[in-house]
Amino acid sequence: MISGGELLIRTLRKAGVETIFGLHGAHIDTVFQACLDHELPIIDTRHEAAAGHAAEGYARAGKRLGVALVTAGGGFTNALTPMANAWLDRTPVLFITGSGPLRDDETNTLQAGLDQVAMAKPVTKWAHRVVATDHIPRLVMQAVRTALAGPRGPVLLDIPWDVLMNQVEEDAVAIPELRLSNNGSRPSTTDVERTLDLLRAAERPVIVVGSEASRSASAKYLAALATTANIPVFADFEGFNLLSDLPPALRGGLIQNLYSFGRAEAAPDAVLMLGTRFGLNTVHGSGQLIPLDATVVQIDPDARELGRLQAIELGIAADVGGSIEELARCAADRGWPDRTDWCSKVTELVQKRYDSIAGKVEDGGALHPFTASQILAECVDQSVTVVADGALTYLWLSEVLSATRPAGFLTHGYLGSMGVGFGTAVGAQAADLVAGKRTILVTGDGSVGYSIGEFDTLVRHKLPLIVIIMNNRSWGATLHFQQLAVGPNRVTNTRLENGDYDAVAAAFGAAAYHVDDAAGFKAALGQAMTDNRPACINVRVALDPIPPEELILIGMDPFA
Repeated sequence: MISGGELLIRTLRKAGVETIFGLHGAHIDTVFQACLDHELPIIDTRHEAAAGHAAEGYARAGKRLGVALVTAGGGFTNALTPMANAWLDRTPVLFITGSGPLRDDETNTLQAGLDQVAMAKPVTKWAHRVVATDHIPRLVMQAVRTALAGPRGPVLLDIPWDVLMNQVEEDAVAIPELRLSNNGSRPSTTDVERTLDLLRAAERPVIVVGSEASRSASAKYLAALATTANIPVFADFEGFNLLSDLPPALRGGLIQNLYSFGRAEAAPDAVLMLGTRFGLNTVHGSGQLIPLDATVVQIDPDARELGRLQAIELGIAADVGGSIEELARCAADRGWPDRTDWCSKVTELVQKRYDSIAGKVEDGGALHPFTASQILAECVDQSVTVVADGALTYLWLSEVLSATRPAGFLTHGYLGSMGVGFGTAVGAQAADLVAGKRTILVTGDGSVGYSIGEFDTLVRHKLPLIVIIMNNRSWGATLHFQQLAVGPNRVTNTRLENGDYDAVAAAFGAAAYHVDDAAGFKAALGQAMTDNRPACINVRVALDPIPPEELILIGMDPFA
């Protein structure tokens, strides 16, 4: 005989799952017991939200399925924010939740009384309750296929206590194979040829890559396409890793660099969008980044995203990684114009933006966040994954890291939820650890407060995550908004005066550093990179500086 919990873990193993993130509860203990028997590690966190975000981080950094296991009731509701986050960012995560026994439906029993499936449906691709133990293998494989099929996203399986505890004849239940191709749908030959025709005819073409492209193994094909066609490449906040194989002349960096191109009479006349969605990262449909009169080709696995906020010349619903490969292959058979002058202009304008920011940095007082970001960029190599949490933190970091090209740059995403970073970084470090790589979380002092207990998770599971806290003693972005929108005399509820965060980390057993100048930060970061253990670096940074992107988002011109 075999229990439902045992069936679940055997099926996950067959689906290739190597790590689960979760938090124990009585409803799901049989699953934990099966993990012991099958040596399937569970990285248990101090909060279910952290477990869900860790599964996201694992999926994003490792380019694979993430799995989160939480208990019923409050455990499930704590995981709703990670579900919503994964839904908006198209991250493949399998959420498994326990629930009250089927026999106790409508009896006001413990951690029941909620329709968990109905609550999850708006923020998942598929949500389902398993009502029979022998259904577990089939439905788990269906959940995995659904999460990984394009466009990717989260799924939920609700498995009641008695369904997990019940036993069935082992020979009576077959565990199906996972039949799933990673190729996705490819663009038609006609669409590929038309795209290349439009790019070839342009004088100032650019390529913009987004998170959907960064999650595919397409870096070398993107480099081949850009190099063959002489087209500069820009990236959104999560596409930086795709710039690593490009020659310097073709690295446009952050998509926000395009903001100043129009005033320099150098606006792109053709834009190839690869896995980038219109929305916040493109300043919606304003034309400030993607010119309204440009010829736009957009490739995305979700046809609903094509031309969402701006008119496009051609929309292609297809797998982004496969599309890049096809475009690179066909581009190699064509002749392309010399665009040396255009590429030089792009390099000039990008450097001018960077210099205009660096020129405003002043010494004295607390460390400028731009300077702190530069120090980080100098101390890490391209094998490191950087996770950013906190509005000001990720905006300052993005200005610098787009040139450094880390292995991955993971931020809040479209939900914009503060405090997601610690869990995300736990999952990213778990994925990176397999390859002998490090992850660094850079967070604000506001954001770290959501999940500071996860230092305990790092220590217990020996995850050598480095946590850098940019401490400006405030909710910086909202404080800036209040100052600009209603005046300095109306600033309220945005100050965080107390924050000996390194002492908290030390109490959990992590290495701890408290620094307030550049030399101290360099020394602490160097030591933390050398040590193979969890670390916290509490860095005192200035509050007053406002990153350019923050001004753009509220409708102001940072370079006026």
